[in-house]
Amino acid sequence: MNFSATSTTLVLIDIQEKLLRAVPALEPFMPRIEMMLEAAAAMNMDVIVTEQYPRGLGNTVPNLKERCQAQWPVIEKTSFSCWGEPEFRKTLRQSPKKTVVLMGIESHVCVFQTAIDLLDEGYAVVVLNDAVASRSEHDRATALELMRARGVWVMSTEMLLFSCLGGAGHPDFKTVSKLIK
Repeated sequence: MNFSATSTTLVLIDIQEKLLRAVPALEPFMPRIEMMLEAAAAMNMDVIVTEQYPRGLGNTVPNLKERCQAQWPVIEKTSFSCWGEPEFRKTLRQSPKKTVVLMGIESHVCVFQTAIDLLDEGYAVVVLNDAVASRSEHDRATALELMRARGVWVMSTEMLLFSCLGGAGHPDFKTVSKLIK
């Protein structure tokens, strides 16, 4: 499969104030999530941000929110799967892009259910294994194993970024390679 910024939509799932406190295991992955958001902005990648019941769980954490571009939609949801939210489906269907990259929390709930629903809808799905977390490592590992078995591409952030660049001749190579270092 060929990956490119022009054929891919990135989804940041539910990294919100109260959820982050409940999932301290995410903290080591935050630098990769930050890097991916910055690279997505540099490469003009489509990005969708979701927030699970923000009135109760707060909004996207400030260090990620400040990396988000104004044109990136922030979609409120109450279903665990992003696909269960009509506004998410509408936003994704408006784009001809058929590859969706997922990162966020929790791996075994919202990320897992979204990945499976997207596969069932005919999308190619990538989960960034260094940018997803669950409260327990066991749940995270189980989710990654099951998603891989269903046909989800499980990749690291760096693998995806270099796949999108394709080579040192890409116009965003210098910007993205600085983020990786």
